[in-house]
Parts: sequence; structure tokens; C-alpha cells
Amino acid sequence: MSEQFTVFLVDDHPLLLKGLKQLIEFEDEIKVVGESNSGAQAVPQVVELDPDLVVLDLNMQGMDGLETLRAMRDAGVTSRIVMLTVSDADEDVVEAISAGADGYLLKDMDPEQLIAQLKRALNGKMVMSEAVTEILASALRKPSSRHTADLNNLTNREYEILSLIAKGLSNKLIARELDISDGTVKVHVKHLLKKLGLRSRVEAAVWMVNQQGNS
Repeated sequence: MSEQFTVFLVDDHPLLLKGLKQLIEFEDEIKVVGESNSGAQAVPQVVELDPDLVVLDLNMQGMDGLETLRAMRDAGVTSRIVMLTVSDADEDVVEAISAGADGYLLKDMDPEQLIAQLKRALNGKMVMSEAVTEILASALRKPSSRHTADLNNLTNREYEILSLIAKGLSNKLIARELDISDGTVKVHVKHLLKKLGLRSRVEAAVWMVNQQGNS
């Protein structure tokens, strides 16, 4: 039997939360390990459960999706985090990715398409609804001088892992490639993000690809 991926769901609409959970439970290789209708409650639960993927609503009462996303990244969560929302506003897309999201999907997707995208996210890919891809592409094309981090600050192992992140590999696949544990990869990812002043694997991948292009 193939390994099971773990998913945590955050949405303040009970009906959508229930529907999404039922949809995912049809998939043998994905297991929902927790759910929350509040960002504030979700953060400590995700820290404790350390799921492979967090599916996070953007527009929530109280602590919204962006605040929740930042709080998770600040708490050291290295899970992949995908926003699932009705908003295709430019600033929401760019802000979510800049804050450390690994994907941005719209709620009007077909269920089959949504599951396919979540599976891609679990396998280390960046996932975007077509409507928002161009928004992000134009944002990434703008030159950014934000990160003047130095690759020399990284250990050889951290550099290896960063190179594999840039190729789109998930923690599980990196662990397999380097013959180390999942937990060890997560610790290295946390350290290298901190050293480079980056907030997410996506930012790290984009930054690394830019470095390779400039070298």
C-alpha cells in the first residue's frame, strides 16, 4: 500500500468544511487528520499535528486566512499550505504567496480538479487556479532586491535540500533522495529559511532558481 498523506482543513463555513472532508476521504492516499473553523484555534493544532498539507480559507471571521498563514509560518510550520478561496483579487494572491502559501485555488473549481491540485501540492508542486496564475507571474517578474541572503551561510546539507526544493520535491521525496528522515528534512528546511530570511518553500524555490539564473 502506498504511503498516506495527511491534511488539515481550515474554513469557517461548516458546510464547505464537511463537503471538503467527505471529498478528500474518497481518496485512499489522503487522510484528514484535523479540521478547524477558526484560524486562532488552527495554528496550535497544526503545530502539534504537523500535517503534510494545510488547506486554508482566506476570508474568515476573526483571524483571517492571511493572518493565520503568517502565524503558522512564524510558529515554524513547514507543512505545505494552500489557500482555498473565492477571491481572485491581485493583492490577495500576491500577499498570500509572499506570506508563505504554496498554492492558491478558487472555490469554484470542479471537485475532481480540486483533488487533482491538492495531490499535486502534496507532491511538492506549486498549485494555482488558472485565473490567478497570470497575476502571480507578473508579480514574480518584478525584480526584487528584498533578499540579499548569501548561499555561503548554508551548510552543504541545507544547500542540497534547497536545490531539491527548487526542483519541486516534497519533504518526503527529499528524505528519500538523501536517505534521511522526514523530520530531519523539516528541521533543515526551517533552518535554511531562517538563514535566508525567507518565509516559505515557494519563496526559497523562486529565490534559488533566480540565483542559479544569475550565476
